[in-house]
Amino acid sequence: MPENIESILREVEGLRDKMAETLMELVKIPALSPDYGGEGEYDKAQKLLEIIKDWPFDRVEVYNAPDERAKNGVRPSILAYYYGERGEKSPRLWILTHMDIVPPGDLSKWTITEPFKPLVKDGKVYGRGSEDNGQSLVASLYAVRAMMNLGVRPKRTVVLAFVADEETGSKYGVEWLMREHPELFRKDDLVLVPDGGNEDGTFIEVAEKSILWLRIKVRGKQVHASMPDKGLNAHRVALDLAYHLDKLLHEKYDRADPLFDPPTSTFEPTMVRNPADSPNIAPGEHEIVFDCRVLPDYSLDEIMGDVKRLIEEVREKYRKEIAGDILPEIDVEILQRGDAAPPTNPEGEIVVLLKEAIRRLRGKEAKVGGIGGGTFAAYFRRLGIPAVVWATLDETAHQPNEYAKIDNMVEDAKVMAILPIL
Repeated sequence: MPENIESILREVEGLRDKMAETLMELVKIPALSPDYGGEGEYDKAQKLLEIIKDWPFDRVEVYNAPDERAKNGVRPSILAYYYGERGEKSPRLWILTHMDIVPPGDLSKWTITEPFKPLVKDGKVYGRGSEDNGQSLVASLYAVRAMMNLGVRPKRTVVLAFVADEETGSKYGVEWLMREHPELFRKDDLVLVPDGGNEDGTFIEVAEKSILWLRIKVRGKQVHASMPDKGLNAHRVALDLAYHLDKLLHEKYDRADPLFDPPTSTFEPTMVRNPADSPNIAPGEHEIVFDCRVLPDYSLDEIMGDVKRLIEEVREKYRKEIAGDILPEIDVEILQRGDAAPPTNPEGEIVVLLKEAIRRLRGKEAKVGGIGGGTFAAYFRRLGIPAVVWATLDETAHQPNEYAKIDNMVEDAKVMAILPIL
């Protein structure tokens, strides 16, 4: 292995304690979206700017997406540039991580520490946001710090992007940046999104399924359960609709693609709600949510057409006039939609470079594939910019007792540090 790479790896290893300390400082700050009742990312962005204020980045820029619900009315994203050996003319590698987190959930299930009181135990940093996405954020930061400490200029400029609003749709994050500041992005950029992976860091994601979250609301008429003929049980209507919708989607959209795991489209009923609070009430309202992850070769518009046709069939099946109202009323709302982007070429430059870095540092052959989740990578792929998703994760994100393994953070920082040098 070339001497400058060996030196960088040693430097990263020497920053281990500092990395854990920085991650703990960030975990203390609950960067929750206003959608979750939080103030947004402002305080965490300020902490990051404080951490790097004396670091020799060539350029640091802050972009504030307006959001009146958030602290100081903005959702900040930070871009920090460390130029390559040809200065601003160097080709560029983006490493994108997000500052926002999900809510801690049921606090009684946090048995190691409280969500925003980080704790190091058994080589792990516990706390909400430690793995998602703090581990990779800190890894990317100290990958560049190691180069800075040694005075190494990589072949490629590294653009570290710490962005807002990943957990609730990116409206105030990457999506806003691309719409309002398209000049930031170049077709020949390479992009790494370290926000997904597996336990040994051998999986490189190059494709994502489309995402469609649907909320279906049924309104009937609430009555006493002993006199159902006097009303319309919304629960029964919704159960019938949900059963046949689940069956229709699985049977019609059943193609398999071995690039993905699982290889088929998925259609999962995930949430239900009705106002009945007693066994003897036939409810007049019912809601059900479906989480659909759809292979890229299927059209979400076609799926929505099928959903609406089935709703009409069920509406007619249960049609009833009560006190002048024609029931049931059935509405469908799209909570989230993300049409799949074209996949990144599995033989493309960023994939080849990442595979080589993993091979050199870990002696393992990485495999490529697709996932059902949605990441920042899709936004770049839609622009024709090749992007991969990769990290070494124990996959504790969004769970109680979430943690980041310090070894994973350090070893991923090593990969990120040599990637722009290869």
